[in-house]
This record gives sequence, structure tokens and C-alpha cells, in this order.
Amino acid sequence: MKLFLLSLFLLFSSTLFAQAIKAINFDGMVHISEPVALRMLSFEKGDELDEEKIDQAIKRYFKQGYFNDVWVEVEEGIVTFYFKEKAIISKVELSGWKENDEDVMNSVIQIKKGTLFDEKVLENAKKRIIEAISQEGKIDSVVEIQKEYLENGSIKVTFIVNEGEEIIIQKLSYSGVYGLDPDDFDDVIANKEHQFIGWFWGRNDGKMSLRDLQYDNLRIRDLYMQYGYLDAKIAEPFTRVNFNHYTADMSYQIEEGAVYTISKITLLQSKEVVPNEALKVFVSLHEGQAFNIKKFRADAEQIKTIIADKSYAYVQVVPDLKKNKEDHTVEVVFKITPGDKVKIRDVVISGNTRTLDRIIRRELYLGPGDMYSLTDLKDSRNSLGRLGFFEGTTIEEKRVNNQSMDLIVKLKEAPTGNVQLGGGYGSYGGILVSVGVNDRNVWGSGINVGVKAEKSETTESYSFSISNPRLNDSDFSGNFSIYKSHYEYNDYAVNTEGISVGVGHRFSRYITGYLGYGYSGNSYEFQDGFDPADFGTSRLYYEDYTKSGVTVSAKWDNTDDYYLPRTGFDLSQSFEKSGIGADANYLKSRTNFGKYEGLERYIGFDAIFRYKARMNIIIDNGYIPLAEKFYMGGIGSVRGYESYSLSPTIPDPNTGDMIRIGGNMTFSNSLELSMPLIPKAKMRVVTFVDWGFIGDKSFTEISRGGYGAGIEWFSPVGPIQLMFAAPLNEQEGDRTSSFEFTMGQRF
Repeated sequence: MKLFLLSLFLLFSSTLFAQAIKAINFDGMVHISEPVALRMLSFEKGDELDEEKIDQAIKRYFKQGYFNDVWVEVEEGIVTFYFKEKAIISKVELSGWKENDEDVMNSVIQIKKGTLFDEKVLENAKKRIIEAISQEGKIDSVVEIQKEYLENGSIKVTFIVNEGEEIIIQKLSYSGVYGLDPDDFDDVIANKEHQFIGWFWGRNDGKMSLRDLQYDNLRIRDLYMQYGYLDAKIAEPFTRVNFNHYTADMSYQIEEGAVYTISKITLLQSKEVVPNEALKVFVSLHEGQAFNIKKFRADAEQIKTIIADKSYAYVQVVPDLKKNKEDHTVEVVFKITPGDKVKIRDVVISGNTRTLDRIIRRELYLGPGDMYSLTDLKDSRNSLGRLGFFEGTTIEEKRVNNQSMDLIVKLKEAPTGNVQLGGGYGSYGGILVSVGVNDRNVWGSGINVGVKAEKSETTESYSFSISNPRLNDSDFSGNFSIYKSHYEYNDYAVNTEGISVGVGHRFSRYITGYLGYGYSGNSYEFQDGFDPADFGTSRLYYEDYTKSGVTVSAKWDNTDDYYLPRTGFDLSQSFEKSGIGADANYLKSRTNFGKYEGLERYIGFDAIFRYKARMNIIIDNGYIPLAEKFYMGGIGSVRGYESYSLSPTIPDPNTGDMIRIGGNMTFSNSLELSMPLIPKAKMRVVTFVDWGFIGDKSFTEISRGGYGAGIEWFSPVGPIQLMFAAPLNEQEGDRTSSFEFTMGQRF
């Protein structure tokens, strides 16, 4: 009986597949087009049905990864392939960790909208999340995957993260250390021993970072090599973790070796571009000194820059060390391969949706047909940054061949103009209402135009200004302004109406000069009970006056950005001579200096150190009005004190109160450290210490300081500074201020 049934089944099957294929249909297929699906088959319409070929086709379709299931039905010669497509992931979210962080979504999750649902893909993303959290020093993290089917058939995937516990390094020890101080290692390593009140700024919190753990021994070795220990060996740290308390003890085994001194410095050029003796002038390492790996790298980079400035864009400088272990000396060798001279074939500008191409090109020191120069390239990048028109500026070098390259200038426009209709609050001026239109790059032309009306409890001003930093794309600049203001000081107010015009010239990449003329009429208003006639000869301070004067100035600026420089310094000096057919007659000098240094290469994150100094002197040539003298206090001089409140004084004959009359000379300086707070919001935190001096006959008559912290924010309406300060060396009668803010100023 069994043999009979088997024979009957085989007969039926052979009859079924002996028939010809009349048609091939597809049902439920979306991701593969029908013509492509037909080409993937090993049979076509008219062929005889073949069970093995149909089975192979099913497997081939399934391997494409688009389907949860594939099956076939055959009826009267019509072959129909049925597909059950995988659902599409329409939304991916993170909950409990790095929520709304696009960088994490791209680099860790790696699942885009529109991706086909696949359990393996989700599990791999889950593993990457746990690995990323563990790199932050947290263990026992748990990630759950929540899937929600939406009405349109797509899937919303949510990764619910429960972060594990942080491992705290309770003890960190070193063995084999004799030549260096182990405390110096804290300056270079990321994983440090927990200190008392480690949460406080400047203290070590002891949190373990696994991503840095593998590099800390290399950082220690690099520090040793800065002191000549070329044979230093630092093993990976031995770590003992207490999983009950999530603490760890770490230890390093170190073999220092001997200090190597430099026996010889050799420069080997495959083709002499610059004489070796001329290059050695720029080498900071010297024979007889202990070797220093930091100077070694800097010297190699300096040599590369010198050669590249001769148009050898593809120069290679390969440093080498020839150690003599017997006498512990080392020969320092720089192998230099200049290659060929390189010419700029083309300069391509992209990303400037608003700023005209010519505004950008006039800031570039390299153009089509020019010979390559590395210094010119760096200066071009910095020059674009100083405009303040762009959030990001990069210049990529695209190699065409050994003798030519293209420069690709990639820009990201920043908001340079705004319409202001709103208000604010300042510690000195109180409530502020401002209406204005200002654009530093109107219509992308590089021209600065501003119309503004402003009123607060202590100020009222109206102004119009226009300036062009590059008249007709030349090295000349021009400006014009007209203004009217009312400004209340602590004991009196000054009304001013004026006009100014000027012309400037760019003498070099970093040096500019300016010559201007200004005229203003000024009148005083006084508080109740204050009569300047009571002050005898001093009443001249408070007489209405006119001012007509010429200003000449010069400025050096090689910083890399207008609002937030990270390298370079600026130095400016101006002289204003009044007394040209008007009442006021004096000579005023203003000196400003700023030094900026990015610390990322030293400490691993985008911190910026700043030092700023300001010195002002006024010399009496006949008459110095009170409003033209100098005052300190507030942002720009000494934070922690009210604006304009620090000044020499004279007693009020009626009340005995001290009246501020301004100083003839001031000096103030500031130390600042700016650090990222919320990078995506372009928000930073800054700590600072200010100190200043003011007097009539000497700088040291009045001395005050201030310290505090603040927020630096590139807001949608422009750069904003919010400063919280406390006074230093406060004296009786001083007017202090704990909060101030400004908009539009350079940080």
C-alpha cells in the first residue's frame, strides 16, 4: 500500500511540474521592482515548472533582507510569489541617556528613519549603547528595547536605558618612579585618584573613563620623554574593581631608564630647498640638552612650515632618533622630502548662502595661479574667522597632481543681522527697551549698517551708523555715524549730539590704521540738591561744552575668530586730540591688549585662556570736561562694581557725600578661562578675575578687583554675556554689582 501511494504522489508531482509556465506574478513586493525580480529568476515564462528552481528563487529573494517571509503558489501554470515585507522603522528614540543627542544617534545607534525592522540590527545597537556607557566608566547598565506598531504599519523603536554605576578610583599608586614627581602625572592622565570634595571645580572626582584608560600609560610615557627618558616603559595599569561598592584601586609599574642628552642634530634634505644652517635657527632643541619630545614635534612642524611656505605643499618631515644606549646620548635626525613645487589651480567656495564670493575671496591670500604657502593658507583661514560672518570655516587641500591642487573653502553662515524689538535688564541701567535694525554684513556685502533706538532707566540713545571695511574691495575702509544720547551717571547726566566720519587702511595682514574726525555738543543735567557752583573752580567740570577732535589709531590683530578667538593676540593704540575750534582741549590715549590661547591640545577639551589689559591716559591741554575723564567698574574693566562707579571723588559742600569726578589714568586687566557648557546650544561658562587701578596723578590711587563666573551664549539674536561677580578689596561707599549682561561684544 505504501509503495502504491508513493507512486501515485510521484505521478501527481511529475504531472504538476511538467506543465509550462503561463505567467509569473508578484504579490506584496515593494522594495524590489518587478523587472529586477524577474531578472533574479533562473527561469521565465514558457519554461517548464521546476521545483528546485522555484526553491532557489525563494531563497534568493529572502537573502535580500527585505522580507519576513516568501512563498509560492502555482495554479494552472501561473506562478505567484507572495512576500511579507519587513516593517519600516519610522522613529527611533533614546530614553534615560543622551536624549536628543544627534551625534549619539548617528555614531552609536546607527539606525536611520526608513530602515527595515530587524531584530539583529536592534540588538547590535543595544550592544553599542552598553559599550558607549561602559567607556564612560559605568558598569551594569541595562538597555531595554520597546517596539510600538503605529497605525500606518511602521514601527517606533525606543531604547530605554538604565545607566549603571560609575567606578570611582579610590587609590592610584606608582612603583619605580624616581626621576619625576608622580603628582605631575595628574596633569596628563584622565583617570585620577579621587580627592576630598572631588565634585568641586579643580578637584579630581575619581571617575573612571575606560576609553582613556588604554591611553593613560602612553600619556605618562610621553611626559617622561619630555624630560629625556627615551627608554621609559609604562605598563598598562593593573586594576582591581570592587563590584560591591563600585570602587577601584589602580597601580602602574614604571621602568624609567636613563636621561638621554642630544649629541647631534642632523637635517637630511633629499633636495635642498633651504640651507640646513638656516633651518637649524628655527630648531629649539640644542646639543648637550636633555631630549624633549614636545620640542622635537614642534621643530618638525616648524621645518615643515618653512619648506611648505616655499610652495612645497606635499613636503614630508620624518623625525628619527638614533640612540646610543652605552653613553645615553641621542642623535636627532629630521629627514626632509620636499617633493615638487605646487601651484593653486582653483579656489572653490561653498556654503556662503548669503555672503558674496568676492567678500570671501578678498580675505584669501591664495588664489588661482598662486604658488602654495602653508602660512598663507593658515592666515586665510584666520582672516575669514575675524570677519565674524561665519560659524565655521575650513579650507581643504584637494590634490590634483604632484604640481597642483585645488583649495575648497567650506563655510557655514552665522547670523550677522537682527531686528530687535524687546527688552532686558541690566544691573546698572535697569529695565532696557530696545528697537533697532543692525547688520554687520548687509545683503552679504560686508558693509555694516545700524539703526537703533534704546531706552532704559538711565540711558536714552538714537543712532545711525554705516561702515565699509573694504571700500571698493581695496585696503581702505570708511565709516560715518550720527547719534544723540542721554546717559545718567551716578550724580549727573550728560546729553550728547554728535557726528563722526573716518577712513582706515590695512597696511598688512595684521596691521590696520585709522584716521577720524568727530564733533559733538554736550550738556549736563544734575540731581536734586547738586549745584556745581558750590565747587568753586571745580564747577568747570560741569559746564556745557562742545568737542571737536581728530583720532588716529593703529591695531595689530592676528586672532583666528571675531567673537571667540582661540589663538593669537590683538593690540591697539589710539590718540584723540580735541580742541580744534571747540571748548574741550585735551589729548587722550587708549591702549588695549588681548591674548587668546586654546587649551584643547593640552587638556583634551575646548577650554580657552584669555588675558586682557586696558590702559587709558588723558592729558590736559586747556580743558577736560568731566564726561571725558575715565571711570571704572562693570564689564570691560572691573566686574563686581557698578558701571562707572570707581573714580576719584570730591566732597559735596552741602551734604558731605563724595562726588565722582573721573580719573586721568586707568589700568585694568583680566584673566579668564572659558569652557564649553552646552556645545550644541553654543553656550559656554567662563570664570574670571579682574583687577584695576584709577587715579588723577598716579595709577595706584584707587585699586579694586572682582571675581566670578558667567555664561557666554551665541544666541539666535547675537552673542550674549551674563556675568555674576563679587568685589575684591571693597571699601566703604563703594557701589557693588552682582550681575551684568551685554549683547554683541567679542568674548
